Amino acid sequence: MLVGKRTVGAGIGHYFDIPELIDGGRVAAPNRAHYNPKNGSLDIENYGVAPDVEVELSPAAMRAGHDPQLEKAVRVAMDELKKTQSVSQKKPKYPVYK
Repeated sequence: MLVGKRTVGAGIGHYFDIPELIDGGRVAAPNRAHYNPKNGSLDIENYGVAPDVEVELSPAAMRAGHDPQLEKAVRVAMDELKKTQSVSQKKPKYPVYK
């Protein structure tokens, strides 16, 4: 679950094969993007990823030592944990090697 604001929409990037120039500089060209098979588009670029829970980032709250997005994310996570049943794991017997 995402909490916060929509991302900037810069979903195209480069990951490897960045050639080095004679002077030690590098040239990078975008060669990756997020393809969504549901709608047949590159849907992050120029749009971003929308959060499940939108929370404004308040500069005044940040100056006062609070992070509204992080605090809301923790509350959402704690609420989700309450809804989830824990599963106890049975420890197997140790093998006996002879």
